[in-house]
Amino acid sequence: MPSGIRDKVAILGMGCSKFGERWDCDAEDLMLEAYEEALKDAGIETSQIDAAWFSTAIEEVHVGKSALPLATALRLPYIPVTRVENMCASGTEAFRGAVYAVASGAADIALAVGVEKLKDTGYGGLPQRGRGPLNDMMNPNASAPGNFAQLATAYRQKHGVKAEDLKRAIGQVSVKSHANGAKNPKAHLQKEVSMDTVLNAPMIAEPLGLFDCCGVSDGSAAAIVTTPEIAEKLGRKRAEMVTVKALQLAVSNGLEAQHSSWDGSYFMTTRQAAKRAYQEAGIKDPREEVSMFECHDCFSITELVTTEDLYISKEGEAWKDFLDGFYDADGKVPAQIDGGLKCFGHPIGASGLRMLYEMYSQLLGRADKRQLKDPKIGMTHNLGGAPHQNVSSIAIVGLHGA
Repeated sequence: MPSGIRDKVAILGMGCSKFGERWDCDAEDLMLEAYEEALKDAGIETSQIDAAWFSTAIEEVHVGKSALPLATALRLPYIPVTRVENMCASGTEAFRGAVYAVASGAADIALAVGVEKLKDTGYGGLPQRGRGPLNDMMNPNASAPGNFAQLATAYRQKHGVKAEDLKRAIGQVSVKSHANGAKNPKAHLQKEVSMDTVLNAPMIAEPLGLFDCCGVSDGSAAAIVTTPEIAEKLGRKRAEMVTVKALQLAVSNGLEAQHSSWDGSYFMTTRQAAKRAYQEAGIKDPREEVSMFECHDCFSITELVTTEDLYISKEGEAWKDFLDGFYDADGKVPAQIDGGLKCFGHPIGASGLRMLYEMYSQLLGRADKRQLKDPKIGMTHNLGGAPHQNVSSIAIVGLHGA
């Protein structure tokens, strides 16, 4: 495996807008809100940024194509700006572009910004659009809740989990995330829910009820990255730097959709990306070494299965870990400590960077009521697409030298 980028890039500053139904703003306003916080945090001027990456997934409904919306909104000084889109991993893709530019020496300081403005579209869920004629012919009537409900059925069958046990376990996923999100002023939903409320909510796609599904929101997040050496020159101490330990991406090649060797109970891409990420970061036992993580909880069953694909829970036993409180805020490895997609919604281009914002805030002791005790390593995970065909990205960050 290549040598990787462990500790070669430091996060100089981050920002995150308030997520929610931002009727008062357009996408450019949201980008500016996140960027101004990141710029102030970094302690630099816009003129010091050498290149930028801009992520947005469904650009037709808000900003349009190209990188121009970011350069215009932020008045960037005629620098290279690249727009990226990779389904729900788009925000992490922007971060990956900025990090790799710095690690390669192509830029001293680079910017990543993600945004999505979805509430103005009139859709209750994500706006529908084609993914190419082949995909449209193979999957003409699929829905996201329907696709992921099948994941629950396959998981339950493979591991012999009783329906009522799995339903309560995924219910705890949502109860836990709402408890965390209630402490986060930037979350869309800031209200705790009880297990009874979750279990008795209207059914969307069995076994997924209303509270097993994340919402649709507007939001933006931003990161400014540089080398540890440059960060030192700007006044940062190495012991207080948050550095990138690993960035990995895995993309389905058609096997899951077209071959019976995949049983539908897990995410093959996440397992592949996780193995490479841990190797790059030097992590031997993620259950013991990862302090906290944010995974792609588009649905509660997705979070449950992903904890196994990230090798934190043993295969077939994540449902027990959730019921035992292992992933609660006061558990061994807190998950979705900021409230996750469940409480932030999923403005697609922003979500990956929003997750990193929480890891960064926690590592620097800035998370206020959500603050964990002495975290060292944080991880984020995004999954875009459907269980049978998707992209999976993983980012691992931590204190320098950890």
